[in-house]
Amino acid sequence: MLVRASRPPSIAFVLPGLGAGGSEHIVSLLCNHFAVQGWSVALIAFEDPSVPPYYPHHPDVRIIRLGMKSRRRAAASGAFAMLRRHSLLKGVLKRLRPELVVSFLTRTNVLAVLACRSLHIPVIVSERNNPALQSVGPVWSRLRRMTYPRAVGLITMTQGAMDWFAATMKVRGWVIPNPVPPAISAAERRPEGRTIGAVGRLVPQKGFDLLLAAFARVAPLIPDWKLVIWGEGPEREALERQRDRLHLTDRVSLPGVTEKPGEWIAQSDLFVLSSRFEGWGIVVGEAMGAGLPVISFDCQWGPAEMIEQDRSGLLVPNGDVDALGQAIAALCADDPRRAMLGAEARERMAQFGHDQVLARWQSVITNVLDHHRVKAGS
Repeated sequence: MLVRASRPPSIAFVLPGLGAGGSEHIVSLLCNHFAVQGWSVALIAFEDPSVPPYYPHHPDVRIIRLGMKSRRRAAASGAFAMLRRHSLLKGVLKRLRPELVVSFLTRTNVLAVLACRSLHIPVIVSERNNPALQSVGPVWSRLRRMTYPRAVGLITMTQGAMDWFAATMKVRGWVIPNPVPPAISAAERRPEGRTIGAVGRLVPQKGFDLLLAAFARVAPLIPDWKLVIWGEGPEREALERQRDRLHLTDRVSLPGVTEKPGEWIAQSDLFVLSSRFEGWGIVVGEAMGAGLPVISFDCQWGPAEMIEQDRSGLLVPNGDVDALGQAIAALCADDPRRAMLGAEARERMAQFGHDQVLARWQSVITNVLDHHRVKAGS
C-alpha cells in the first residue's frame, strides 16, 4: 500500500541509540524498507556520533546523532539533560520538517511528543517492553500518561502490553509483533554440537542469573554440553562471579556481543530464554526461525505467543529454576526431540515473516500519513 499523494512521504524515526538491541533492529528494517521505496527517511538517535550503527542501513537513510544518549542521572542534572535533549530534538525536527515522526522507547517517546507538539508534526510512539513490569520511575510514568494520548497512536508488540496501556490511558493502538528477518535462516546443524545459547543485554530482566543456577543443577547430567551467553551489560562481573562460584568456569562463557547480527545462531544447538519479563522476546523468534529448539520461561509477554507448548518449543513456569534445569537436561539428552522441535519452530515462524510484519507497519504509517495530508489539505 502506497500513500495516495504525488510526492514521496517524509518520515523520521527517533530512538536512543544505534546499538545491538531489538528496537534498533526493527528501526533499521523499517528505515531500509521505506528508503527502497523512495521515501525521505531520517534516523535520529541521541547517542554519541562516534558509535557506529550495529545494523546496516540503506545509503539514502539520513542518520543524525545528537551526542546525548539518555542515562540515569541525579534529579537536578536529569531535569537539565531532559530539557537539553528536548531542545536538540526539536531543533533537528524543525529543520527536517518530516510529515511524521515514529519514536521508540518510553523516554524518547515522551520527548518526541513534546518536541513535535508545537511543530504540529504527528507522532506514533512504540513501546518495546513490558510496561507492567518495567519501571521507568514516577516522573517518566507521569509524563508518559500526559503525552501518549497526544500521539496519533501507540504500537506495541503484544496484546498484553496494549491492554495495559488501554487500561491506564486513552490511546489509539496497533499490535505488531517483531519480524523474523530473512537474513536469519536455518542454522547448519552440527552433529557434534553441544552448545546451549542465550542472548541479551546483561541486565537483571534477562534472568541470566537464573539460567546459571538452572544449568549448575543439571550440568553433571550433561557433561558434554556448554553454555554460552552472548551480550554485554552492567551485570557482567556479577554473572562471572556467580559462574565461578558455581564451579562452571570451564562450562560457561560470556563472549560479549557478536561482531555481526545473528552470528550466535550457527554456534548454538539449543536456545534458552530465561527472562523475568519481555516485550516480545525477539531472539526467541530468531532462534525459532533458524530451526533451533527453544526453551523459554513463560514470562509476560511474548514467548507464549510464539511457542506452541511441546510442539514448536518448550515453555516452563516463569522463574522456576528447577523446571528450567530439568527441561534443559531432558532436551540435551534427546536428539530426535530437538530436531522435531526445531523443524516445527521454523514452520511456526513463517507467520512472523519479514514481509508480513513490515506490511503491517506500512499500512499503519501510510494510513496516518494519508489522514494528515487530507487534514492539511495537501
